[in-house]
Amino acid sequence: MAIILSAAALAAACGQDKAAFKYTVDQFADVKIIRYTVPGWDELSLQQKEYAYHLSEAAKWGRDILWDQNCAGNLQLRHAVESILENYAGDRKCSEFEAFTEYAKRIFFCNGIHHHYAEDKFFPTCSREYFAKLLDAVGLSAETEFLLSYVYDPEVCPQRRCTSSDGDIVLASSVNFYDGVTRDEVEAYYASIAKPKDPRPVSYGLNTKVVKENGVVTEKPWKAGGIYGPAIEKICAELELAAKVAENDIQKRALGLLVEYYRSGDLRKWDEFNIEWVKDTIGTVDFVNGFVEDYNDPLGRKGSWEGHVNIKDAKASERSAVLSANAQWFEDNSPVDPRFRKPKVKGVSAKVINAVCLAGDSYPATPIGINLPNADWIRRDYGSKSVTISNISKAYDFSAEEAPASVLTEFAWDETEIARAKKYGSYASEIHTDLHECLGHGSGQLLKGVSSTAMGEYSSALEESRADLFGLYYAADPKLVELGIMPDSEAYKAEYDAFIRNGLMVQFNRVELGRPNTEAHMQDRKLISEWCLEQGAVDGVIVKKQRDGKTFFVIQDYEALRVLFGKLLAEIQRIKSEGDYAAGKALVEKYAVQIDPELHREVKERYAALNLKPYGGFINPEIVPVEKGGVIVDYEVRYTDDYLGQMLDYGKRYGIL
Repeated sequence: MAIILSAAALAAACGQDKAAFKYTVDQFADVKIIRYTVPGWDELSLQQKEYAYHLSEAAKWGRDILWDQNCAGNLQLRHAVESILENYAGDRKCSEFEAFTEYAKRIFFCNGIHHHYAEDKFFPTCSREYFAKLLDAVGLSAETEFLLSYVYDPEVCPQRRCTSSDGDIVLASSVNFYDGVTRDEVEAYYASIAKPKDPRPVSYGLNTKVVKENGVVTEKPWKAGGIYGPAIEKICAELELAAKVAENDIQKRALGLLVEYYRSGDLRKWDEFNIEWVKDTIGTVDFVNGFVEDYNDPLGRKGSWEGHVNIKDAKASERSAVLSANAQWFEDNSPVDPRFRKPKVKGVSAKVINAVCLAGDSYPATPIGINLPNADWIRRDYGSKSVTISNISKAYDFSAEEAPASVLTEFAWDETEIARAKKYGSYASEIHTDLHECLGHGSGQLLKGVSSTAMGEYSSALEESRADLFGLYYAADPKLVELGIMPDSEAYKAEYDAFIRNGLMVQFNRVELGRPNTEAHMQDRKLISEWCLEQGAVDGVIVKKQRDGKTFFVIQDYEALRVLFGKLLAEIQRIKSEGDYAAGKALVEKYAVQIDPELHREVKERYAALNLKPYGGFINPEIVPVEKGGVIVDYEVRYTDDYLGQMLDYGKRYGIL
């Protein structure tokens, strides 16, 4: 099956939606808040809408869990901030209160006191004394000492997740995954309970907090009746209501297993749920709900809570179906050692979706693609689901078009590069995401006996690099043109330009001067770009140029760059497949972490001159039941433009911990 899609056709399909809808609705600090539409909602049946509604309610009930996971004092602070915003009777137009309000918006966006991307603690610009005055004014003077220290003291919880090579990263991290234990104690504990020869190992530690009681290291489960019990009970109640109106029996069984897992904390049940969930490839409505990604854990074990509800975009999913149908070809022709390829790719399910509700670790900032489940053996034996989130990508693009300046024109070398980006950029980026999520994460295999946690704290950066490299390598393959996925043989160059431009320069506008590059996806992009710059230096594959005192990185040989992408993909796959921790560490430490200070300063200054916000996040539309004669006859999607209002509303409706 072949499909022909072009960037022009994609833009034309969205033109009416863009013209009638304002996307950017708020801006503060380094963030802009964006709305997204939900195409296809009105085509759902009443049953499908009700299913999506209950799944969305289940997702929203997990909000408090993530706040507490990110740092133990976050919920107490949030409750205090909510009380001030709702009850303070003093002057709300003075500069100090405006500064407090901006801080409130920032902690709501970051789900706590640490930057959502850089992971460093940020601070209010209103004074400590003024904050104390606000607390006293709403009757919270008893909490003042703790909250002021929590908010203002730089030595209190300085980093959410520490990635430093010096010291104990467990003790230095503020995430609420460990209490009173060292890194050595945690690793020794898991080594004592792991079963190295188990062909289907559970994700040890995914849903627990590790503590020391009476000198003994143990785990406390996140489950009904345990930590986060009240929120998990609410989640389960909504999942049970969703099961009653599920689209098919597979969804019902999957939801039943998920509820069993939440009530028991049994990770075998989590695996059973994921196996059943992967089987559902026929439903229109789908979801993510649970302790899923381990990026926030310094040791790469603990799952941050997240929720996501979506509906399939049937037309756009045709290209993903083509990739899925050809998954074995891509695996067989990968540039990696044949020992590390899967001899038989199973169950690769890919689709394009439109988000309906973002929650937990996917809200307000959210990924534009997802590949789950994460267990390597489930991917190997049962397959995986991969999605590209179309309406979120479009919302980013439309929001950028509303802006007065362009990052592209500032950082691209010449008009040829700019024109190529305008013609192909958005679509080529989506194809890279498709390849990354649909095939990249699901590609390759571990050698027998190699643990999925062998890369330790470097696992996230290396895994994202591996998936990105898979996508970059195949974006230029003639097979994509043959399949009708890429419009022509030039389109991939727009994605190569954008990736190198971002990996070597643009993304560093997000990092404070003097700070290292710590976020896994940013490390992935820097690692790949820096390695290719170095390896291709002799042949001038990528060249650093200067013009008017500004730096540019220009690709001069796209075919040679593709060869380099393949070479690095082969090495990172080897590292993962063999569990070569030392080699993985060396790659990340050399290429992914340290930023050239002069280039960093230049990027920050050039970006600041554009007066743009480097980060974007979203507010959810509201799904509202419509009653007639005491019976629900419809569920309407209503679009709010009040970011702070949604945050306060969620606190009232879903605040339970």
